[in-house]
Amino acid sequence: MSKVNEITRESWILSTFPEWGTWLNEEIDETTVPKGSVAMWWLGCTGLWLKSESNANVLVDLWVKTGKRSHGDGLMAPGHQHRRMIGCEKLQPNLRNVPCVIDPFAIKNLDAVLATHDHGDHIDENVAAAVIQNCSADVKFIGPKSCVDLWLKWGVPADRCVTVRPGDKIQVKDIEIVALDSFDRTELVTAHGHAVGALTNNMPQDMDDLAVNYLFNTPGGNVYHSGDSHYSNYFAKHGNDYKIDVALGSFGENPRGMTDKLSAIDILRMAECLNTQVVIPIHHDIWTNFKADPAEILTLWEMRRHRLQYAFKPFILEVGGMFMWPQDKDKLQYMYDRGFQDAFSHEPDLPFRSML
Repeated sequence: MSKVNEITRESWILSTFPEWGTWLNEEIDETTVPKGSVAMWWLGCTGLWLKSESNANVLVDLWVKTGKRSHGDGLMAPGHQHRRMIGCEKLQPNLRNVPCVIDPFAIKNLDAVLATHDHGDHIDENVAAAVIQNCSADVKFIGPKSCVDLWLKWGVPADRCVTVRPGDKIQVKDIEIVALDSFDRTELVTAHGHAVGALTNNMPQDMDDLAVNYLFNTPGGNVYHSGDSHYSNYFAKHGNDYKIDVALGSFGENPRGMTDKLSAIDILRMAECLNTQVVIPIHHDIWTNFKADPAEILTLWEMRRHRLQYAFKPFILEVGGMFMWPQDKDKLQYMYDRGFQDAFSHEPDLPFRSML
């Protein structure tokens, strides 16, 4: 045990973070996915780990950094997308609200790293470094041009980067990855090197270079990851064209004057349009200023499902939790392992039983 005069800020950080250590890394490695199934773990924000029945491992949008750490000068950067979008300048109070539940430098068994877009909470140089240093040289980095540009800037070899646009398909073991249209309108007003005022009265940027949604077709079921997409009527087109079993949508409580996340109603509308069987809200966990209660989704679903004949169910996942399709398809909420399954397998060590 350390003595107080030996403990430093640095030793505290190294002994504490990431807060879950390698617990989740070990769980993912040790999980065998049954035939006819697909497993997924929510890693916080829109981070997702997918594992197939043939042991294909795909990592999407893992981000292990922090939000605001100081009040600074109280202002957003001049070219920040939220400042551009609604004409505000006061600092966004987006503090990270949940722990890092996975150690990127303990990741070993991986087949592909994906990013939906280049916003800082969806692509991470620390994750890229960890994968380059510790995983097979066969691991590909897959994303739209904006993400590939970042990976190249960070030093990821060009021959390991794959640029995708909507309609592209990539096979990773037994998982077919289909890139689809993104509906992330916040991405369209992200600076990408443009000077302040450069977007006014000009044609918008090409979304297909900036962001994509993904469909993961696996032998055990198909998973749709919507990135940071806002609600779009075109979700119905995706639902027409593809079989979707599980869909994930970026849910949040939008501040005054801002639309950056799907509302509870938007989540239900997205699910209905996609013809999915299960919809899982994500992203509502991460930012203090966008934090929302997913119980609202369950309440609205219950109010509307009989009248509108909903054919899907919501599932409220927790960060670090696993959803297995189709085993969990009829569940509504996740609960962490409560432990103590072996209670009274041994005689308690007590002075007398009446203490119980």
